[in-house]
Amino acid sequence: MLSGRRLDLLDPTPMDIEIADIAHGLAFVARWNGQTRGDWPYSVAEHSLLVEEIFGRMGVHPAKWRLAALLHDAPEYVIGDMISPVKAAVGPGYGALDERLTGAVHLRFGLPVMLPAPVKKAIKAADKISAWLEAVQIAGFTPAEADKFFGRQDMGRLEGLQIRLRPPAVVRADFVARHAALLAAC
Repeated sequence: MLSGRRLDLLDPTPMDIEIADIAHGLAFVARWNGQTRGDWPYSVAEHSLLVEEIFGRMGVHPAKWRLAALLHDAPEYVIGDMISPVKAAVGPGYGALDERLTGAVHLRFGLPVMLPAPVKKAIKAADKISAWLEAVQIAGFTPAEADKFFGRQDMGRLEGLQIRLRPPAVVRADFVARHAALLAAC
């Protein structure tokens, strides 16, 4: 990693994890395989910031669960962002790798390896809302198409949310700052 850490993908430990590495990797990983409108790719880091914001709009959640929402795609800093059909084609090994990395990330930042089911479900719901918004605002989907793939969304939760395409260095800095704020509030 750029921090100098050595990350064993098959046996990651919490001490291998640095937020700077996560933020850097996620800021340079494009969602939608880069097939989005705009001058910059829409990064997983930007997506993660949006998911955390949506999760916060869904109810009053302690800072540690908001931190979990921010880190929901953290393993993608080293394994990339794959669409679900590709993950399924890769097989169960991908899911196991993702779970090991997620567990190490969670332990590193004081979260339980396994999130409580209601928290995990709420983060997944925020993730689907984000995907719907991304599809409509930057990936060329009509609202009806997005409804088909991601489910009909409560527009009240989306009010005022605008996808931002920004340079990776800016997104990386915002991700690190948000992580620090949430960690301090835990």
